[in-house]
Amino acid sequence: MSAPGIGSRAPDFSLPRDGGGRISLSDYHGKPVVLFFYPKDDTTGCTTESLDFTALADEFAAVGAAIVGMSPDSATCHDRFIKKHKLTVALASDEEKTVLQAYGVWKEKKMYGRTFMGVERTTFLIRRDGTIATIWQKVRVPGHAATVLEAVRNLAA
Repeated sequence: MSAPGIGSRAPDFSLPRDGGGRISLSDYHGKPVVLFFYPKDDTTGCTTESLDFTALADEFAAVGAAIVGMSPDSATCHDRFIKKHKLTVALASDEEKTVLQAYGVWKEKKMYGRTFMGVERTTFLIRRDGTIATIWQKVRVPGHAATVLEAVRNLAA
């Protein structure tokens, strides 16, 4: 399955989420959505990225945008992560990795001479109509949330 590109329809999903219940892309129909994929709860880069999106959550909300983070961690793990760091962003759990694969972010990675499958840190900005406006691949965390906010503001303008 090839990853969706700019201008294509973002794959919908329905997954377990933090706090119980389920979260779907279609829950946000008519709103821009920032969908950020990250490797693992409570690791340095992932924590920083989630804290950065939380710090700017009110500004995203002011332009009508929703923020959803997704990793292969369980919803219970997400609950601990949110509580520990006082996060306000919604976190979806894709333990089966079906959505990660649909978005093309479940990839072969190499670190310290070993090869393994994992999440490539990627963010999708999805327009109100459900099509993909922008994709940031191999995200470098510092300043990323602010860059995404600027893109959302430009989309809203």
